[in-house]
Amino acid sequence: MPSLTRAEAAQRAETVRVRAYEIDLDLTRGPERFGSTTTVRFSAAAPETFIEVRPARLVAARLNGVALDPADLRDNRLVVRGLRDENELVVEAEMAYSNTGEGLHRFVDPADGRVYLYAMSFLDEAQRIFACFDQPDLKAPVTLAVTADPEWTVLGNAPLAGSGDGRWVFEPTPPLPTYAVTLVAGPYHTVRGEHDGIPLGLHCRASLARHLDRDATDLLALTQACFDRFHDLFDFRYPFGKYDQAFVPEFNAGAMENPGLVTLRDDYVFRSAVTAAQRERRATTIAHEMAHMWFGDLVTMRWWDDLWLNESFAEYLGVRVVAECGYPGAWTTFAVRDKAWGYAADQRPSSHPVAPADVPDAAQALLHFDGISYAKGAAALRQLAAWVGDRAFLAGLREYVAAHAYGNATLADLLHRLAAASGRDLDAWATAWLRTSGVDTLIPVLDVDPDGRYASVAVERTSPAVPRPHRIGVGLYDAGARRRRVEVDVGVADGRVQVPALAGEPAADLLLLNDGDLTYAKVRLDVRAWERLPALLPTVEDPLTRALLWLAVWDAVRDAERPASDFITLVRAALPTEAEVGIVEQVLGQARDLADRYLAPPGRPAALGAIAEACDRVLASAEPGGSHQLAAARGLISATTDPDPLLAWRDGAVPSGLALDAELRWRILYRLVVLGAAGPDAVDAELAADRTAAGREWAARCQAAVPSPDAKARAWRTITEDLSVSNRIVLATAEGFWQPEQAELCAPYVERYFAELPVVATRRTAMVLERLAEAAFPRFAVTERTREAAWALLARDDLDPTVRRAVTDGDDELGRALAARTRMT
Repeated sequence: MPSLTRAEAAQRAETVRVRAYEIDLDLTRGPERFGSTTTVRFSAAAPETFIEVRPARLVAARLNGVALDPADLRDNRLVVRGLRDENELVVEAEMAYSNTGEGLHRFVDPADGRVYLYAMSFLDEAQRIFACFDQPDLKAPVTLAVTADPEWTVLGNAPLAGSGDGRWVFEPTPPLPTYAVTLVAGPYHTVRGEHDGIPLGLHCRASLARHLDRDATDLLALTQACFDRFHDLFDFRYPFGKYDQAFVPEFNAGAMENPGLVTLRDDYVFRSAVTAAQRERRATTIAHEMAHMWFGDLVTMRWWDDLWLNESFAEYLGVRVVAECGYPGAWTTFAVRDKAWGYAADQRPSSHPVAPADVPDAAQALLHFDGISYAKGAAALRQLAAWVGDRAFLAGLREYVAAHAYGNATLADLLHRLAAASGRDLDAWATAWLRTSGVDTLIPVLDVDPDGRYASVAVERTSPAVPRPHRIGVGLYDAGARRRRVEVDVGVADGRVQVPALAGEPAADLLLLNDGDLTYAKVRLDVRAWERLPALLPTVEDPLTRALLWLAVWDAVRDAERPASDFITLVRAALPTEAEVGIVEQVLGQARDLADRYLAPPGRPAALGAIAEACDRVLASAEPGGSHQLAAARGLISATTDPDPLLAWRDGAVPSGLALDAELRWRILYRLVVLGAAGPDAVDAELAADRTAAGREWAARCQAAVPSPDAKARAWRTITEDLSVSNRIVLATAEGFWQPEQAELCAPYVERYFAELPVVATRRTAMVLERLAEAAFPRFAVTERTREAAWALLARDDLDPTVRRAVTDGDDELGRALAARTRMT
């Protein structure tokens, strides 16, 4: 089906003004289809336009009371002719439920057989639910009516106007973009609250009720605190009435900012023990989605080239607010995890500006939901606040929100308000930070005199594109404590900037650029600091500084400037004393990635042994039942090559305080399956004891990891052919398929991935394909032959853009891994 182009959207926006949508859905027609009747009232300045709808069957369409020819529906576009100044279009259709997390997703809970529905209209999937002008700048009020099982809970964007006898009618909403229209329906369990006149609701499947109830007080308190903080920041009251948060099954993303009814993946309803870092991530997601109520919902981008007005702001504000609402380590997590994501994305061939000059169609827009639009954009905003001053920054945001409330806006609109508030010309800043791709690198250039003092200190900046202005901190650390920090402006024209304030200072154990993490740039250390880092890092008191040092080492290894063994050495030396569990989790994941891909196979066992040793040391000193114990246990399970300790753990001989709950049992079994110490029967037995949605996903992951030709063949058919299984089962299968320990067994599928992926692209929907193409990439086949197969596929001129992006990124990672293996030993 054709994707809406920017040119088409602009042309339609010039001629169409949508007055209102009335949507009537019948959810009582069985497990395959539902009824959808849409009444659209709109003005038109041209005799003809089109509206999007993707029905299983178009029943009827009437324009101003006159029936339209069904042949006027071409693919997903219904052509409407003979338009008047004011029009009423009624489209009646049968729509198909989905199992892909798009449109109206239908899920049967394996725990109790109950049916749950939720709508995901993003990015251009609203047309799978109702007929609409599916572009972000044609906002309109929506009135929703639903017919469903009388025993169900039914929720919409707006408060309920009335219900009874299986019929729910909701109040009209303020103007909404079509991608934010949603509903939730089913026997959901509900916890209600209220704050500052705003009705609050938490909702989940009945089988998760006790887990939601356990955390409901904390979730509501966080929601209330975030509302207070956002009201202070924006000086504009929440405009959408009530605020429901529904934790829904088989969600593709982390959450979706539907105004009045945020949907979140129900993995955030924790059924097993979790770390403090996982709770922080859930809190940040909740704050991120609430930020969207102003940035995205109240004020909506005009087209997808300004996606950053949604995601970059929500990411920045979400971290900022949650750091002020009980999670002070949020900026540390952002530095070590999110910025690593952004730096990696920004150095790939597929990199793009935060605010690209042109996004030609909606399909291309989906590819921009990445570490650049989220992490880099958020980091750029943090740098902007530091550059213009926080007071001016917030004043500009308030003016922007007030000026464009209930409408649409662009980058130019935002810059106008920020420039007026700060008194600065921001055009050059926007060109450097938002219109160009790539990441700068900051390098210390130090001259130490014979007396051990700095004769000079300079900052050298290398840039792959247009040099960016940076305001950074330069910190001096002795014995792990910060002695001094000065702020330095690195201007656009400066390749090397002197720091005269530090001349004459005694040379420090560590001189750290970007101290405080105010900017978005990779940093390097001086030679002396590199040599001393294993001894120095465990003594550093500030967690954000430790995060920046870990990130500096990770970046240098990825760039093949330092050997991967440096990172593994640092894991052994510094991780057992790391106090921030978020750093522990991130570093363990990075270390495992290095061992699996960046080290040649002969070096992998020793690296895994070092990771396991570090985890053992954390376990020995961790508080029983605490976050560090759980993070270390997961790391040890992942890294161990000896199945015997895992078999003992599975039988109950776990460290004191460690909960052998469902999640941990599945992790143990997964590793045992990979090592060949457990098989399909053990997976079936575990699933029989855990007949839940999470258990079903774990079972799919484990079955794909079974080291047998038959198991791999079955898993590959699921990945490439089977449309009957849901989005999450397909992805879990792809996640379990490739294993470093099974290189020979999986070898025939390396070529098959590149040969079959174009056909897979014709079978899978956009969001599933985006995730599946990445998850199924043969990432452990780190050879030139794999790269040659990738290049051959990329040479095709008919390749789906989503496939091209996944293969391009996968190939780039292979190139980095090969460089690390061959250049640094």
